[in-house]
Formats: sequence, C-alpha cells, structure tokens
Amino acid sequence: MAQAVAPPRRSPAARAGKAAVSAVSAVTVVSSADGVDGAPCRAADYVAPSAPRLVESPVFVLSSVRSGSTLLRVLLNSHTRIRAPHEMHLRTLHVHLAREFTAAAMKGLELDKDELEHVLWDRLLHLELSRSGKDVIVDKTPPNTLMWPRLHRCWPGARYVILLRHPAAVVTSLARRRTDPDLGQIHAEVLDYSEKLEEARHHLHARVITYEELTAEPEKVTRGLCDHLGVPWESSMLDYGRQDHGSFQPQLGDWSGAIRSGRIQRARGADPGTDLPPRLAQIARAWGYPVG
Repeated sequence: MAQAVAPPRRSPAARAGKAAVSAVSAVTVVSSADGVDGAPCRAADYVAPSAPRLVESPVFVLSSVRSGSTLLRVLLNSHTRIRAPHEMHLRTLHVHLAREFTAAAMKGLELDKDELEHVLWDRLLHLELSRSGKDVIVDKTPPNTLMWPRLHRCWPGARYVILLRHPAAVVTSLARRRTDPDLGQIHAEVLDYSEKLEEARHHLHARVITYEELTAEPEKVTRGLCDHLGVPWESSMLDYGRQDHGSFQPQLGDWSGAIRSGRIQRARGADPGTDLPPRLAQIARAWGYPVG
C-alpha cells in the first residue's frame, strides 16, 4: 500500500517549485472589499507581501470527511509535544473591510484582506499552541483539503500529512450517517475531496498514510509520523482514551461511539458491491485500493 500511494519521484527543487506555482495559481486572490455604500475599494488590485508568522511550520492533516482524521488527531494529541485540537475551520474565519477607505488604510500597512486573514489564522494557532505548552500544532479539519494551496501560501514552511481511505468506504460511511442519502451528491462530495488530495499528493512534500494502515498497525504508522514531525515516538499515543481531548461533538470532528471508546478500532470497509463513478474508481486505483 505504501508504494501504491507514493507519488512519482521528483527532485526536491522541482517539487518545491511546482508546489509553489500550483499554490499561487490555484487560488484566486481576493484583496478588495466594498464599502458600506457599495463603492469598489481603490486598493482592489493590491496584493500584500507575506507578514512574519508566529507559527512558522504548523502541521495540516489533509483528508476527506469520514476518513479517520479524528482518530489521528487524538493519537497525535496524546503526544507530550503535539497539540491537535478539534477542527478549527480556518477557512470560515474572514476579515471584513467595512468602509471604502479600509483597504487603502491596510495597504499603507502592507496588508490586504487575504493577508489580514492569514495573520488572524496564524495568531489563532499560536494562541492555542501557547495555551497547550507544547511546541507542535496540528489542524485536522477536512475542508482544509479543499484550500490546501492557500494554506501553502499562508505558511510556506507548513508540514503535511495526507490521510487516505478507500473512496468506496467513505461513500458507505457517508450514506450510513445521513438520514436520506443522495448517492449522486455523496459521489460528487467524495470526488471533490479526492481530486484535491490527488493534487496535494503530487505537489506537496507530505507524509502519506491510510486509515486502514493506521488502524491495523498503529504503532508502525505513528512512529513514521513522529519521524516526519521530528519528535520521538511515545507509546502513550496508542492509549488515547487516557488523555483529555476535549468534547466530541458534531461539526468539530467525529462524535461516534467508536471514537468515544478510547480504543483504536479496525477501519470498516465499503458495503459489498459499492460502485464508484469512473473518475473516483481511477483515483482509488491510483491510491492502491482494489476496485471491483
């Protein structure tokens, strides 16, 4: 499996350069704001330089929904040096430039709307890290996957863990969770995540793991993750139920009985006969998963 999901090899320079180009080109920069009277801001075309970061190399787990990211979070959060809080939903935190002159005022400070949001995100991570007394912070919010180029632009020194799960199992999990599941909508949702994971897998220098491997061989996988993050492995990571991870609640991560049990449980597979659309099946094969 590890070989199957490994992206094509590139030299570090080529990989970094391509990732940087992708990160910039894949995100539309929005640095303008309308005033209260609807007049366009005169600093609309200004793109601010990156401000210094308080947290230079945060860690982002990129995954689809229903892929085991909450389990990975609590295993990492059980480490004495790693803080992995509940989903922080950075992409929902916005800065509103309320008056027609606000953008011009910010331009005078070498800031625009995007960079102000980046400063806010960075401050939030730094605050959480400072409160924890630890020195590595991890955000595992699945929708971060959909905006990884902007995260890369905000934190050029960020580190990434890509967490994969068989797309058919993700489809099955979503269908089980919803009261009146629309299979076409679920396929589209899983495909959106899968396409962005494929982009990230090829353009970022990331540690790629699977949910299936994490639950089958948790010590092996967490040892590899600790090596990637530059911290020593701790056996207490596997006994996450003894640690305080905050409350498990909807919108902030998984809240099922399985995660509340405090025990690592084997990943559930897809329902037999689960069919995937052609593109989703193609991605599943690229990740090393069997497709019927």
